[in-house]
Amino acid sequence: MRHQRGEGKIGCILSLLVLGVVGAAAVKAVPVYYSNSELIDACDFIASGAAKKPVETVEREVKDKAKELGVVEALSTKNAIRVTKSGSGDVGTCTITLRYKRTIDFYGAYKWTQVTDKRISKPIFENIS
Repeated sequence: MRHQRGEGKIGCILSLLVLGVVGAAAVKAVPVYYSNSELIDACDFIASGAAKKPVETVEREVKDKAKELGVVEALSTKNAIRVTKSGSGDVGTCTITLRYKRTIDFYGAYKWTQVTDKRISKPIFENIS
């Protein structure tokens, strides 16, 4: 029976090591994913309410939200945020395009680039009573 004592220690140590690595990676990756998701949701909401707003105002609102969320890559890259409105009469479309890359540095051991390439189009209905 002596030879069986302690055999579970190596498995426990390896499991804790793997859990620690996954936790440390999550600390770096989750905020990036969360802020990107929040920016996309905010763009969806902003595009929905863009009926009476000029393109410059909609673009400023998107950039303000990106600044609030700390998505500086969306602000520093040219054409990372593009807003267009099209259509005629009472019906049109507001399109917000997000194209930028964010690099996640996993403590110098590995760098991973997350690419955001999202196009959000919402119909605009004006003068609906």
